[in-house]
Amino acid sequence: MSNLDEETLFLVSQTFKALSDPTRIQILHLLSKGECSVSTIVERLSLGQSTVSHQLRFLKNLRLVKSRRDGTTIYYSPEDQHVLDVLEQTIKHALHE
Repeated sequence: MSNLDEETLFLVSQTFKALSDPTRIQILHLLSKGECSVSTIVERLSLGQSTVSHQLRFLKNLRLVKSRRDGTTIYYSPEDQHVLDVLEQTIKHALHE
């Protein structure tokens, strides 16, 4: 296996950084169940709107989530399954007795 270039190393470390935050984990876990608007995320996770918006912006910048607009509402969903697979495996590991 060849050495990783600086850009790849940075992206991998940023992805793990994203997964190190409990709020971002909650958001990604919720989005793994289906597309949600900001207001739905706020309601289901009992978080402030500014907190959710900030975390979604962070996740979107890393291409972990994507958005689509329907009228005035923006809906968020996972960008792809890869990071969700890592998250799911980590949750299973944490629950393993």
